Amino acid sequence: MKLADLEHKTVGMCVSGGLDSKTVTKRLMEAGIDVICFSADLAQPDEDDIQNVIKKMAPCGAETVLVDLKEEMAEACFSVIKASATYDGGYWNTTGIARAVCVQGLIKAMKARGVNVLAHGATGRGNDQMRFERYTRSLAPEMEVYAPWRDPELLKEFPGRTEMADYLAEFQIPAVVGMKKRYSTDANLAGLSHEAEDLEQLETSMLIVDPTMGVWPQDAPDTLENITLSYRHGRIVEINGDAVTPFEAMCLANDIAGRNGIGMRNALENRIIGTKSRGVYEAPGMEVLNQGLQQVLQATLDRRGSALYQSLSLMISDQIYDGRFFDVSTKAALLAIDKLTEDADGLVSLGLYKGNVFFNSMQDVPASLYNEEDSSMEASDGLNPESSQGYADILSVEAVALARAGQFEGDS
Repeated sequence: MKLADLEHKTVGMCVSGGLDSKTVTKRLMEAGIDVICFSADLAQPDEDDIQNVIKKMAPCGAETVLVDLKEEMAEACFSVIKASATYDGGYWNTTGIARAVCVQGLIKAMKARGVNVLAHGATGRGNDQMRFERYTRSLAPEMEVYAPWRDPELLKEFPGRTEMADYLAEFQIPAVVGMKKRYSTDANLAGLSHEAEDLEQLETSMLIVDPTMGVWPQDAPDTLENITLSYRHGRIVEINGDAVTPFEAMCLANDIAGRNGIGMRNALENRIIGTKSRGVYEAPGMEVLNQGLQQVLQATLDRRGSALYQSLSLMISDQIYDGRFFDVSTKAALLAIDKLTEDADGLVSLGLYKGNVFFNSMQDVPASLYNEEDSSMEASDGLNPESSQGYADILSVEAVALARAGQFEGDS
């Protein structure tokens, strides 16, 4: 879709209040296009006041609608944690899940205002363009999508930040270009992703990133901090003995884990479009809440249940990354996760220390499969060791047959 195709249409511009948002918004308005700006409140930790987005966009002349999606974002975090859906390199795909929440919430607001074209500022080289596109066409197939940074006309007109700032200056619209940043950041309640600029060079240490939600492990306190997490059906319901909503849980876990240097990751991931991308990620709350859940699942899942859980986790992670969170297959996988975590009830105590998470104790796990007497190496009333002989004999039948057939390699 090109600029000329937007005539006689109402465009809903997804904005952050930055240079790109201002430039595209003003350029569309100057072309006589009806524009309404929309921004999502996802509890971005790098925003002192989300209302500032409205103030930043005001000089462009278009109305900006702020959509509160904090609770929806927290619920999405819980779904991801419950499924342990980390992506390539073991990091929490905070941007991927945020795009699902953002587009779903903004489309609802856009429809209420008669918008028939969603416009986004994602680049033509990354993942987000695909996510915006697919979520829009999935949730509102009648709505078109305009990607300005795939439009040859705008790419030619604005090849860089200097040209954008010069354009805005013609209308006395403030535009801060400043010194070149060492990396770019995308933030929401789940965490932050840092990439581009200096981080594109693999010789660059991840330590150039200045954490927003916490500290690097070496800067964390020298004393261990304990945290107790209570789970019901795989969902966190209490932290340190206090009942919490999903949003409260995420905020509190981010605070506690962040100050202890938890959840920092470096990843060289495989992008949707086939290229690789290097990023540094922070998701302290996601990490610590999942670490507690993993302890409960180790107690409640048998071997095959655990294997199924792990395969579903990988599938759900890929779906989120690819912009397929609302697909039927993803919903089916999430329902299976619900079944596997149905008995994941328990109280877990963890110790947090300089980026590390230590197991302290676990109790009140009624569905636990662990029997201390069965596992004991000492004399106990558990499994009779003599009864294992028959099972060992059965397992040996196949081994003997393979050996006699010469199918084992190696010295004998």
